[in-house]
Parts: sequence; C-alpha cells; structure tokens
Amino acid sequence: MLQRIQTVWMGIAVLGSVFLLLTAQDVDIAGSNFPVTIASVLLAVTGFLSILSYKQRKRQLMLNQIGIFINVLLIGVLIYWLLNLSGGISIPEKGIELLFPVISVVSLFIASHYIKRDEKLVKSVDRLR
Repeated sequence: MLQRIQTVWMGIAVLGSVFLLLTAQDVDIAGSNFPVTIASVLLAVTGFLSILSYKQRKRQLMLNQIGIFINVLLIGVLIYWLLNLSGGISIPEKGIELLFPVISVVSLFIASHYIKRDEKLVKSVDRLR
C-alpha cells in the first residue's frame, strides 16, 4: 500500500537527497563534487526502491538502514567540507547543504519506526489466526 505514513516520510527523504543533488553543483570537495553527487543519486535510488517495495517490509527496513548509513557518511563529508571552506565577512559562502542529509536521516528513522509498527501489527494478526 503506497498510502501509508512511512511512504510520506520516505518521500521526504528522497526529496532531501534530490535537493542536495540540486545544490551539490556549488559544493567543491577537494576540487570535485563527485562524491556528493554519487551519494545523492544513490540515496534517491535507494529511497525510491524502498517506496516501491511496500509489500516487503524487511527490504524496506534494510534499504532505510542503508540510506541512513550513506546519509551519515555524507554528513561527515559535508562537515569536513564546511570546516575547510573559506568564508567569513568578505566571502560568506557556507550554504545549507548539510541540512538536507539531516532531514533525510530524521525522516528515514521515523519511516523505519512506522515500518516496524506495521510488522508488529501483521505478526499479531497472524498469531490470532
């Protein structure tokens, strides 16, 4: 069922990775924005696959955990980039790129909570049969 609440949260995570991909054009990590672009595309694909595998809750949980892991790595890369970025009064270039992976991590945690709740509900109904 696509009309579940966890689908909304996973959609927010996918939107976060797409927005990061759109803003990654300005990110320059060690002369290249390639790691951020690859991670953003990978997150969008895993999130989309997670949304489409609504009949297989264990696969959804696995894909969400992979997405959380990639987002945490991406947060680390972006923090490193922000700390090494020159900026200040004359050149204020520090952006909001770090916000999108944080939103994705939070929404994937919430989606995983609702997926686990559905799994418990299905198991309890199976016990009653």
